[in-house]
Amino acid sequence: MKSKIVVALGGNALGNTPKEQLQLVKNTAKPIVDLIEEGNDVIIAHGNGPQVGMINLAMETASKSEAKTPEMPFPECGAMSQGYIGYHLQNAIREELLNRNINKPVATVITQVIVDKSDRAFENPTKPIGSFYTEGEAKTLTEQKGYIMKEDAGRGYRRVVPSPKPIDVAEKEVVKTLVDSGHVVITVGGGGIPVIKEGNSLIGVDAVIDKDFASEKIAEILDADYLIILTAVEKVAINFGKENEKWLDKITTKEASEYIKQGHFAPGSMLPKVEAAVEFARSKKGRKALITSLEKAKEGIKGLTGTLIID
Repeated sequence: MKSKIVVALGGNALGNTPKEQLQLVKNTAKPIVDLIEEGNDVIIAHGNGPQVGMINLAMETASKSEAKTPEMPFPECGAMSQGYIGYHLQNAIREELLNRNINKPVATVITQVIVDKSDRAFENPTKPIGSFYTEGEAKTLTEQKGYIMKEDAGRGYRRVVPSPKPIDVAEKEVVKTLVDSGHVVITVGGGGIPVIKEGNSLIGVDAVIDKDFASEKIAEILDADYLIILTAVEKVAINFGKENEKWLDKITTKEASEYIKQGHFAPGSMLPKVEAAVEFARSKKGRKALITSLEKAKEGIKGLTGTLIID
């Protein structure tokens, strides 16, 4: 049975450098095309943590050089990461489709995701980005640029930015049109470029939207049947790494919410994935969320593996 599927790629599916990524995406394309070959409509989202940090650092470094390269605002760095990750992904997927004699266009949409300027995340920036600094360097950056710097696990100080929740996708009609026309679409890359609405304007803000929540939002908008959140493990576990560790096959949103309350999932790791999965499964009767590894996505859709979350 044909399904509309939003696939959220985790950072493990992409590399830390353009050269490494160029090789990795060829492997990433195969399980995605497996789903397409089964007759499904597939929409792809992805993270951009290492990539946007790399771009931001490169621009900061270049601005201090003799060349006096202008500093690049953070939203523009996000747009750059969407562009080059999308370029690699769409070419790898196109090649794999053609290798299987499947003629489907593949396109990347540079996507702006609207956030609420009153989101409380703006009052408490928590998302670390970019490189590590000494305490003295961090103090200078705070004084000169107004950055909020926080100590990061004993490794030094890093800039932190807000991580607001997505409320809408600016290019949703474009994405819908492409999907309805049979295109494979890559969208909300890195959680999307975070913007706030001011009249008719969309204003970029220094923030990072969690890609799992952005993937959930576009899945709702597109009325997808499945949200597949891909990660490094085949299934979700409770009591992870302990003697009483238990891998979960199929759970309800109520059960998942209880596990969240009990603190089974790590913030910044499995927690946003489970939260986004619960949100999607609850959004409309019949919608399903699956958390599994990239290599097991096809088997997961068939109910053979992964953690399925239903309402």
